[in-house]
Amino acid sequence: MNIALRSSAVVSATALTLLLTACSASNENPTTTPPNSDGPATSGARALSGELNGAGASTQQVAMEAWRAKFQADNPGLTINYDPVGSGGGRTQFLDGSVAWAGSDAALSADEYASALDRCGADGAINLPVYVSPVAVAFNLDGVTSLNMDASTIAKIFDGKVTTWNDPAIADQNPGVALPDAAITIVHRSDESGTTKNFTDYLAKASDGAWPYDASGDWANDLGESGQGTAGVIQILSSTSGTIGYADESQVGNLGVVSVKVGDTYNAPSAEGAAIALEASTPAGQNGPNDLAYTLDRTTTAAGAYPIMLSSYAIVCQKYDDATVAANVTSFLAYVASQDGQAAAAAAAGSAPISPDLSAKILSILEGIATASGV
Repeated sequence: MNIALRSSAVVSATALTLLLTACSASNENPTTTPPNSDGPATSGARALSGELNGAGASTQQVAMEAWRAKFQADNPGLTINYDPVGSGGGRTQFLDGSVAWAGSDAALSADEYASALDRCGADGAINLPVYVSPVAVAFNLDGVTSLNMDASTIAKIFDGKVTTWNDPAIADQNPGVALPDAAITIVHRSDESGTTKNFTDYLAKASDGAWPYDASGDWANDLGESGQGTAGVIQILSSTSGTIGYADESQVGNLGVVSVKVGDTYNAPSAEGAAIALEASTPAGQNGPNDLAYTLDRTTTAAGAYPIMLSSYAIVCQKYDDATVAANVTSFLAYVASQDGQAAAAAAAGSAPISPDLSAKILSILEGIATASGV
């Protein structure tokens, strides 16, 4: 019998090729849900119930609120909890079995793939990209709402080599902008963060050596101020003039933002630019064809690209021991990855929807996880 990823939300036209059917809990006396205008019929779909716990990237928080609200409204027996503890904390909680899935702006490391064998069994864990978003370099400077900078200048600011706002490295790229002779205060994450890893990956790859550190989820130097999670960084930036930091673009509000140099142009953070940068990137495929972690191209010169971006993942087991947990995880994430779920995230958080082809691929992978888990 085929396995359902139960969701009453609208599913993309591409995903309609998946026949979403389900077994009843006892595989006896299945019921039938009639077709409706919201999507394909689901035969024998059992109601989702209990609690589904996840944790991880604070960048996903705004989108997650929209996803949870819609999915819980359609599945009132299920309560979805998500702790935006940060990508590193989410991966830790997933690997120790505290949560069913993790949200992470950084894919599993080699050591974490190995740990996932204990958590998930012989097939381990995989990364599924469900949230694509620009990371803004945001600042608080009276009377200035936008600045142009190349990667080298951004790297030098965050490594304490450019320390005043009217430094020629900034001023020469911003003719006509009144820049004060005032100190720059950098703001970074205090927790291990996938946003930090993506930001420092950009600095390491695109700054022509100006960033002397490897990409890491932990901040590399002891300069400036630090905040817990995206909210902590935004709070410091918003309350302190002269600051500059980095955060998911959906949460920068009225702060000024940097347009970064790509080729011969300067591009502001945008969902469209993030999507173009992702298209220039390739899956790393660390744990087989179902593992959709990307090696991101930070030096692309594609027109309109915004290379300070993240592909944020849902990290899941390829097989769950508990069929109820598997049904809850795969059903919820099927909605998240659907065209409807991606549209909800775009509306709430300004993220870039994944492509229909990638959406259909993720839905097929999730169906396989449900089947392997005995749903």
